[in-house]
Amino acid sequence: MRTPSLLAAMAGCLLAQTTPRSVKPFLEAPVQTPEVTEYQVRQFIVARIPRLKLPATAAEWTAEASRLRERALNQVFFHGWPPEWVGAGHGFEDHGLIPAGQGYRLRKFRYPIVPGFYTTALLYEPEGRMGKTAAILNLNGHEPEGKSTEYIQKRCINQARQGYYALNLEWIGMGELAARENLHYWSAHVDLAGMAGSGLFYIAMRKGLDFLASHPGVDPARIGVTGLSGGGWQTAVLSGLDPRVAVAIPNAGYLSGLNYGGREGIGDNEQSATDLLSVLDYAHITAMRAPRPTLLIYNAEDNCCFRAPRIRPFLFEPVLPFFALYAAAKNLEWYENLDPGDHNYQLDNRMQSYRFFSTHLGMPPVTAESPAGADIKPADQLKVGLPDGQLTLFEVGRRQAMRIRHDDVAPAGRGERRGVLRRVLRYRPVGVEAAYVMTNSNSRGLETVGWRFDFTNGLSASGVMLRATTAPAGGPAIVVLHDGGRAEASAIVSDHVNRGATVLALDTLFTGSADTIRHPYPVHDRMLACIGERALGLRAAQLAAVTGWLAARYNPRELGIDATGPRSQVLSLTAGALDPGRYRFIRARDGWRSLGRIYEDRIEYQKCPELFCLDLFKEFDIGQLAALTETVADH
Repeated sequence: MRTPSLLAAMAGCLLAQTTPRSVKPFLEAPVQTPEVTEYQVRQFIVARIPRLKLPATAAEWTAEASRLRERALNQVFFHGWPPEWVGAGHGFEDHGLIPAGQGYRLRKFRYPIVPGFYTTALLYEPEGRMGKTAAILNLNGHEPEGKSTEYIQKRCINQARQGYYALNLEWIGMGELAARENLHYWSAHVDLAGMAGSGLFYIAMRKGLDFLASHPGVDPARIGVTGLSGGGWQTAVLSGLDPRVAVAIPNAGYLSGLNYGGREGIGDNEQSATDLLSVLDYAHITAMRAPRPTLLIYNAEDNCCFRAPRIRPFLFEPVLPFFALYAAAKNLEWYENLDPGDHNYQLDNRMQSYRFFSTHLGMPPVTAESPAGADIKPADQLKVGLPDGQLTLFEVGRRQAMRIRHDDVAPAGRGERRGVLRRVLRYRPVGVEAAYVMTNSNSRGLETVGWRFDFTNGLSASGVMLRATTAPAGGPAIVVLHDGGRAEASAIVSDHVNRGATVLALDTLFTGSADTIRHPYPVHDRMLACIGERALGLRAAQLAAVTGWLAARYNPRELGIDATGPRSQVLSLTAGALDPGRYRFIRARDGWRSLGRIYEDRIEYQKCPELFCLDLFKEFDIGQLAALTETVADH
């Protein structure tokens, strides 16, 4: 005859049996709002932005600006680049004159950014000029028609009629370079393969400056640069990092990293260049213009980005004293456009540029814009043409990735390789500063606790612990990860609970309930990369801290990870590789055998942004990460 206590125990075991449907409500219970996570991430970022500090003398700033310039170029834009690419000449090929209007000639050019990847340009030449004259490099933004956009043509025509050589560059992804795989986020595939994708954008604009500086009709001491939006960003970066730019007029193209503390977001991958803000802020880049004449144009009610009142406190007011060090405060000007006040380079802004360029490049003053509407040409008439076999941003990255060979990791070399992994991930361990119970239940043989984990670096994650009330103390503990968030892992969680395990369904940063407010672009991954952090490294540190907390709290006889999806797979393998032997097993469902899958399947950056970590595929593949875990890794 069965005793009542035995019957009760059996009943408890039966009640502890779960189903995916029964555990899902516990996994879906909110622990932290996306708004809180968003705030935490922005505060984390702003705390790490380099602050602009005014030196005592102009000589001190000149020396510091030179050091910053060298670091930004060598550590950021040219990271991993072959020296022969960095040092190559401009390579401009003259494709002849095309009919133009009164007062100027129009010439087509094509040039290689890197071998196999070309862009095009138009040179508006002044008629009747004798000797050398000033020149203006026109850098364009996100205009689908590229260099043939109406306001760009009008500006270049007027510059040529005013006596300048006006060079108009086609920007990657626009105009003749319009292609899906030239959209700027495809430069992440270059990062992954070990070369800074931002370097392609820098080289493209620098070669335009090289061409003008070597042109027989141009006075190399009198070159100006201007552009709107992405062209404004290019203007700021090139003119701050290249001393040859005499006069700069960026229009609504960039912001300080300190703006991230408010409403501002971030631009494309090149504008949030990996590691740039670990070296210097855009305020430094602006200050590096001192004492060279610089006009900052921003628009009062910009309908794209960078509204004037939000930018002035971070880019103009702190920088003005740097120009004053050189007794050149008058060389830094601010202009807030009201007509039309949106994201524009229309007549009012063009007139400001004509005034500023003529004043500081020694050209005749301009009182009115010359009518140019009749000279505007359609895109097909301005087309230069690209060579057969033209690469795209993606193909530049893929070509580099296909050269990479990953050797097996010998046991004797594992310590050294872990050091490389820490460097690639910018990995810094964190601790669980506090663990808060946010939800809980205990009924029908199942105990659940919803936890929020606050870490010592100010970020957080969340998880739900589930276990049968009859589960033996010291039994196995399993951390469940899922690319879709813990609520998608109900079947896996249920199975492990039914087998007697203590399960922690964990969402680390940017997954599930630990995600930020949804944006159309992975802005936070870009912000973190720009300040020198890596989202993958931050998530791996969170996973390591939580599993350490879990082991201390429940003292399991063994600890494992069950991960679903490539993001969770790589996360678990990196955490295991950096803490070898901690996990009894690491299981990956629906994972990849190689990070090369990103190139094989043309997977977009937005799908798994933290995996596009600079140098990651250059140094490691799935097999190498698995070997470093020193555990059973089923992938």
